[in-house]
Amino acid sequence: MALRCWWHWPAWLRTRSPLSGSHLSFRHQFSTQEQTPQICVVGSGPAGFYTAQHLLKHHSRAHVDIYEKQLVPFGLVRFGVAPDHPEVKNVIHTFTQTAHSDRCAFRGNVVVGRDVTVPELREAYHAVVLSYGAEDHQALGIPGEELPGVIPARAFVGWYNGLPENRELVPDLSCDIAVILGQGNVALDVARILLTPPEHLEKTDITAASLRVLRQSRVKMVWIVGRRGPLQVAFTIKELREMIQLPGTRPILNPVDFLDLQDRIKEAPRPRKRLTELLLRTATEKPGPEEGARQASTSRAWGLRFFRSPQQILPSPDGQRTAGIRLAVTKLEGVGEAARAVPVGDVEDLPCGLVLSSMGYKSRPIDPSVPFDPKLGVIPNMEGRVVDVPGLYCSGWVKRGPTGVIGTTMNDSFLTGHALLQDLHDGLLPSGPRPGYTAIQALLSSRGVQPVSFSDWEKLDAEEVARGQGAGKPREKLVDPQEMLQLLGR
Repeated sequence: MALRCWWHWPAWLRTRSPLSGSHLSFRHQFSTQEQTPQICVVGSGPAGFYTAQHLLKHHSRAHVDIYEKQLVPFGLVRFGVAPDHPEVKNVIHTFTQTAHSDRCAFRGNVVVGRDVTVPELREAYHAVVLSYGAEDHQALGIPGEELPGVIPARAFVGWYNGLPENRELVPDLSCDIAVILGQGNVALDVARILLTPPEHLEKTDITAASLRVLRQSRVKMVWIVGRRGPLQVAFTIKELREMIQLPGTRPILNPVDFLDLQDRIKEAPRPRKRLTELLLRTATEKPGPEEGARQASTSRAWGLRFFRSPQQILPSPDGQRTAGIRLAVTKLEGVGEAARAVPVGDVEDLPCGLVLSSMGYKSRPIDPSVPFDPKLGVIPNMEGRVVDVPGLYCSGWVKRGPTGVIGTTMNDSFLTGHALLQDLHDGLLPSGPRPGYTAIQALLSSRGVQPVSFSDWEKLDAEEVARGQGAGKPREKLVDPQEMLQLLGR
C-alpha cells in the first residue's frame, strides 16, 4: 500500500512535530496533583492497550477503563494475527500486565455507540480515547460481488481465528483455483492458510471448525492479484519467504514481469530492494537440485499476477456461484510507490471458484457525535486530538488508517497518550472530579448490559487452554458468545 504524501492530506492531517517536552517533567508535575484523572479507552486491541500503558506509566494517579465490544480482549492480536505466527502474539503478555494494574479495568461486552454513547462517556470521564480499529473491509464495487464464493479476506481471517461474528462463515473450498485480490500481508496470510498442509496447522490456535473445513479443501492453486507491479507490492519479505518455503507448494512467477527491474531497484530503500531481489531470484533463477526436486513433487502452487484490476465476478451457467473473474490489464502512470494503475483496454478472464478480497480494512463511524472522514476512513485529528471536540482523542488505525505493524501502532498510541497528558498538564481538560465507571455502570445496568471483567476473561482463557491441551494446541478458542457467558455464570 502506497504511503500518502502529507501535502495531499486534508489540512487537519498536516501536523507539527509530535514530541515536545519531557515525560519526566510530566511524571513530576502529575505526582503532585491530588486529582485522579478518569480516562476511558474504547477498544482493547494494540492501540487501546498501548495508549492505556502510556497513560498509566506517565501519570501516577490516572485511572483507565478499557471498553471492548467483544467478551474477550486483544483485538487483532487475537483475531487478526495468523495462527502460525504465535511469536507475534507475545505482546499479549505486556497487555495483560497493563490490565492487572489496580488503576486499569477492562469492560468487555460493551458496544460503544449502542450500549453507551460517546457523549455519555465524555460526561463521565475527563478524557475519552477512541482506539476501536478498522472492523470493516473495502468493497470491490464490481458486478457479481454478491455471488456465493466471494468473501472479504477480513471475514476469512476472522473465521479461522475465531472471531464470533464470522464463526458461521464456512467457506466453500471445493474448487481447484482461488483468487486473492490484493498483495499485502493479509493476502499472503490467507494464501498461506489455504495452502498449508493441515497437519502443520493442527498444533496452532486455529479453530477446530475451520481446521475441519481446511482438511477437506480441494484448492490447489492460489493466484494473488495486484493492480500494480512488483515494485509496489505491500507485503513484506518475511511473509514472502514463508510463501516461497511453504511445504508442498511451489511459486509461479512470470519472468517477463521482472524485466529491467534489477537496474530500477538500485536506488530503492533497502527493505524494498531486498524484497524485490527475492522476487527476482524466485522468478528468474533455476532452483538447485534439492529445491527443484521438492517443487517437482508438490501438488499445490501459488502465483503473483501483476497489472490486473478486478472488473467483474463471472457467474456459473446457473448463476448460483462464482466461476471466474474478469480482470482489466493495467499499466502504471507515475513512478515508484506513488505510481497509479490505469487500464489499457484489454481484459482477461481467470477461472476460479473462490475470490477473497484483500483490498484493505476500513474503519466505521462509531457515534454521530464523533467527526469522521469517510473518504480516508479515519477520525479527523491533530496528533490524536479529535478536531473540534476537546477531550476526545484517537489512536491506532482509526487515527491514521489501516497501515503499519504492531510496532507502528505502539508508537502512534504513545503519541496520542503524550498529547492527552500534555493537555491535562496545560489545563485543557475538565477540572474537578468525574465519576468515571460509576456513572457508566449505572447506565449499563439500567439498559440490561452485563460487562465482563479481565478476571472473567482469565476464566475463559483458562478454559480455552484446558480444551486445547488434549489436542496438543496452545488453546481451543471459544467462538460462541452465549457459551462464554454461560461459562461465566451469566
